[in-house]
Amino acid sequence: MKNLLLALAVILVICCCSQTKPLVAKRISEAAIEKDTVRIANDSLEYEIIIIEPGFNAWLATQKPRSYYSLQYLENHNQRFATQWNNRVAQPYSYDPSLYEMRIDYFSSIHYGYEVNYLLYHYFMYFQSRYKQRL
Repeated sequence: MKNLLLALAVILVICCCSQTKPLVAKRISEAAIEKDTVRIANDSLEYEIIIIEPGFNAWLATQKPRSYYSLQYLENHNQRFATQWNNRVAQPYSYDPSLYEMRIDYFSSIHYGYEVNYLLYHYFMYFQSRYKQRL
């Protein structure tokens, strides 16, 4: 009887301890997602970009400063990358649909500004590097 109570107590302790780990991991992952979320919005043009990518902010901090690229350079590359991205979204059987989930509506006729173009360009660069893709 004594051994049965001891075994039951050990099982109870193991069950209790194992159930708290996912809660702690979930809090940590939620905090990491909040920290690595980049939101770019312009209400007057009614556009919004939300980048939720763990590690993107840390990677961005290691890149060239914002004044390094010209606006024209960023716009040209973003147009090319967005077009290729959208082609891959439209072909889910050829490209991994978990990587290319949503279209990116990037129009060369709209002036998005330097900050949006800078962050979008660097997201494309980060995406290519992290997932070993070439746009």
